[in-house]
Amino acid sequence: MLAILFPTFCPLCTKKIEHARWTALCDDCWGSLTPFTGPCCASCGIPIAAETHAEASEPRCGFCRIEAYDFDLARSYGLYSAPLRDAILHLKFRRRERWGFWLGELLFPLWQSLAPQMGDPPWVLIPVPLHFTRERERGFNQAELLARGLRQRLRKARLPGLPQLEVGCLRRRRATPPQSGLDHRARMENVRRAFEVCRSEGIRGRSVILVDDVMTTGATASACARALKRAGAMKVIVLTLARATPQFPDHNEPRLLTGNIQAEDNDF
Repeated sequence: MLAILFPTFCPLCTKKIEHARWTALCDDCWGSLTPFTGPCCASCGIPIAAETHAEASEPRCGFCRIEAYDFDLARSYGLYSAPLRDAILHLKFRRRERWGFWLGELLFPLWQSLAPQMGDPPWVLIPVPLHFTRERERGFNQAELLARGLRQRLRKARLPGLPQLEVGCLRRRRATPPQSGLDHRARMENVRRAFEVCRSEGIRGRSVILVDDVMTTGATASACARALKRAGAMKVIVLTLARATPQFPDHNEPRLLTGNIQAEDNDF
């Protein structure tokens, strides 16, 4: 009766929602938020398109074969393409804060698959921080919402060793210029020494799970990992909701988002 009197439309595809869903998306859009299951770099997790690299037992991307990131391992749930990309943009720029919690729950399969490599509990869950000016402008940190959603899903699963969520121990000490348009080296230099640890007691000698929405080159993740390891973290594993990569470009324009929103750089 409510659906007839007050019809609701999916924010991503604009279809009329016939059945009530706690995610506010239609069944088709929710069902299309599928994980990437193809081959990826064993270190940074970037999807690999070249068959010769994918056939290796532990494939490495070109960058990881030459240099090493400061984090130990990185994985992403899916590719930064529609509709996952559209959901992330709605979260960040349409102020759909509730979406952060259920999008964060999508990271649960990654947690399960990487559990053997995380080391022994207790683990520490840390969202990548925004600079206070950016967070004040946006009203929230989307990485923190994702981390809380993941922890909420872990609590529901009643897995042993529920990670401790640390929100204020990692800080972005300076506002960095947008990463978009910069090459890999420039991105690494842009975020060099941009992060610092304020409270090291909670991470010293522990494995840290770093969470954010999108990873592009891994420059920000590596800078965060460097600061965390200097403060005593034993291991840093990066979990992101999506991976933006030129190997799998997405040429579709973000739906229902106008202006220069799609040009806004990802925090990773």
